[in-house]
Amino acid sequence: MDFIPFDDRDGYIWMNGEFIPWRETKVHLLTHSLHYGSAVFEGERSYNGTIFRSRDHSERLANSARILDYKLPFTVDEIEDAKAEVIARSGLEDAYVRAIAWRGAEKMGLSAQNNTIHLAIAAWEWGDYFTDKMAGIRLTMADWKRPSPETAPHDAKVAGLYMICTMSKHAAERAGYADALMLDYRGQIAESTGANIFLRRDGALHTPTPDCFLNGFTRQTVMALARARQIEVIERAIFPDELGTFDEVFLTGSAAEITPVREIAGHAYKPGNMTATLIEDYTNLTRGKIPLPA
Repeated sequence: MDFIPFDDRDGYIWMNGEFIPWRETKVHLLTHSLHYGSAVFEGERSYNGTIFRSRDHSERLANSARILDYKLPFTVDEIEDAKAEVIARSGLEDAYVRAIAWRGAEKMGLSAQNNTIHLAIAAWEWGDYFTDKMAGIRLTMADWKRPSPETAPHDAKVAGLYMICTMSKHAAERAGYADALMLDYRGQIAESTGANIFLRRDGALHTPTPDCFLNGFTRQTVMALARARQIEVIERAIFPDELGTFDEVFLTGSAAEITPVREIAGHAYKPGNMTATLIEDYTNLTRGKIPLPA
């Protein structure tokens, strides 16, 4: 499919309770969140017309806003209804959904307690996040680290926290890689620039403890699917010097879904049966063919 610029598309975006033509959904230059990074957002996928774990995403959006000291102008139920309307009006069954909230432009400066809070929801067709992902992607190591939870609101999905991810991904792509693996402030493996990570060794899945980055819904889902198959899942501190001891690696996220990894900074991996099985289970789950394991 030919690339269509995101600011020049047909269709409608839900914004503050109304459907507005796509090209007319504008915000002011002095929007507070543009200058200070306080927008909160969710990335979601619709499969067969149903948004996967939609309410979880809506609740996290509201919680992210609370962490950043503002309240969304719509309830979770109203956001759920709006997202369903967006999907229905889009005419898409399989779509990416972006809900975003931000502080408006009434007052500039760090203090903006009385600024209007805006909310918008858009949906568009979006296939695989990574090109040729099933062959396995290549990662390099990021120069930037995930910050300490004492220095950043890691439980909130906040626009401002993604700047180091953008910088790291740009550097990785310039070097010929698809993405970058980020360490945390302690030097432990954290995640890629936009997805959680799992690593297989001796039949068990290892994944970093999410104590300074988001515990993604796809991550939680994959852990449940793995345990339903009697696969041991170990959450722990994982260090870079262990990278050569694993034989399968994959990323998880709403955009990435389950993406195999074939290299991390010179360490080679082969997407294997465990990864393939979990991809199949995840596909069946999101398509409504199997239930979410308890």
